[in-house]
Amino acid sequence: MTMEALVVLLVIFVLAMFIGFEVITKVPPTLHTPLMSGSNAISGITIIGALVVAGRGESTLGAILGFAAVVFAMINVVGGFLVTDRMLQMFKRSPTEGSGAAGK
Repeated sequence: MTMEALVVLLVIFVLAMFIGFEVITKVPPTLHTPLMSGSNAISGITIIGALVVAGRGESTLGAILGFAAVVFAMINVVGGFLVTDRMLQMFKRSPTEGSGAAGK
């Protein structure tokens, strides 16, 4: 990879970070749970790509990096679903709230 290509990729990465930060800070709190679920789906695609890289076996470094990518993507997916589930639990009514037993 040439130095010019590396600089272009670095500039794209930094711009994507700034744009992502600006987009996320504008999201109202009520939409965080659906966005978390959507990002978990994207992380699932990342796992597939990481499996492809790890499974090629072209080099030891590629296999190690692919394995690390699979591990980190799985941590991201599982953690995201746990956070989403915990957030959804906040909106569920407790069994005593809806039964009317508290008023008697």
